[in-house]
Amino acid sequence: MDVSLAHFLQQVLSNPALTVTTLLTLGVIFVNGWTDAPNAIATCVTTRCMRVRSAVIMAAIFNFLGVFIMTQLNASVASTISNMVDFGGDTNAALIALCAALFSIVVYGATASRFGIPTSQSHSLIAGLTGAAIALGGASSVNVHEWMKVIYGLALSIGLGFVMGWVLVSILFAAANRRRANVFFKYAQIASAAAMSFMHGAQDGQKFIGVLFLGVAFASGQTSVGDAGIPIWIMLLCSATMGIGTSVGGERIIKSVGQSMVKLEKYQGFSADLAGAANLLLATLTGIPVSSTHIKTCAIMGVGAVKRLSAI
Repeated sequence: MDVSLAHFLQQVLSNPALTVTTLLTLGVIFVNGWTDAPNAIATCVTTRCMRVRSAVIMAAIFNFLGVFIMTQLNASVASTISNMVDFGGDTNAALIALCAALFSIVVYGATASRFGIPTSQSHSLIAGLTGAAIALGGASSVNVHEWMKVIYGLALSIGLGFVMGWVLVSILFAAANRRRANVFFKYAQIASAAAMSFMHGAQDGQKFIGVLFLGVAFASGQTSVGDAGIPIWIMLLCSATMGIGTSVGGERIIKSVGQSMVKLEKYQGFSADLAGAANLLLATLTGIPVSSTHIKTCAIMGVGAVKRLSAI
């Protein structure tokens, strides 16, 4: 399969279905950067370690780097998404079904953002792909072995995110001198928010790289991506689009995640960011597609539960 940029551009001009698929994929990536990425910087902003605009610019840069760098080092999440479902032998029908799945994600994500609801673009993507594949070929179209990784990821994001947030803040709360700690954690939280943004790009960016790569395969008459390596131009295109989406803002999501759920101090925000980034790294290296939104929000709840459950 020819995966060069020149061949791709030629296909886009001659295949309307691939054109629509590409635009929708980039639209979903943009919406992901717009709605999901603010979760990574929500605590940093609401504890007043950074101003909103500065935090958004930082998140955009580190989301870009996360997609580009981590995909070159370990593309197992992209592979999981590409192999999760079987769209059948008719590649034209498969490309149209892929368009339908992506369109549903754009509508859902934009609507949720309008009301300030922190949603999971990852699970929207997985659900959309699964529904489209079942519509074409029935339940047998789902690769159960790969799809079970989603269940593992759900348990990981909810359970481990909460526990790690709780453990980290418990250690810091017992050890920290509050006056000195606030100075340290102001800068430490900026670093942890950058790490969270990097890992958000690494995890979520790979999912959409896998989808776009699948669309390219369908347009070439291939029923799967096979063993073909992900080309650099796809990594750059997807990472740049996510970075631009992040730069749009997302103040409503920041308010929902960073203020409405738990009132945080600087050391708590640092703990939530560090727990979230560590969990995302673990999931990315093992090829498990998880929700960065769920991981971050559960880490925040774990942090808030240290003093009392009513703090959540």
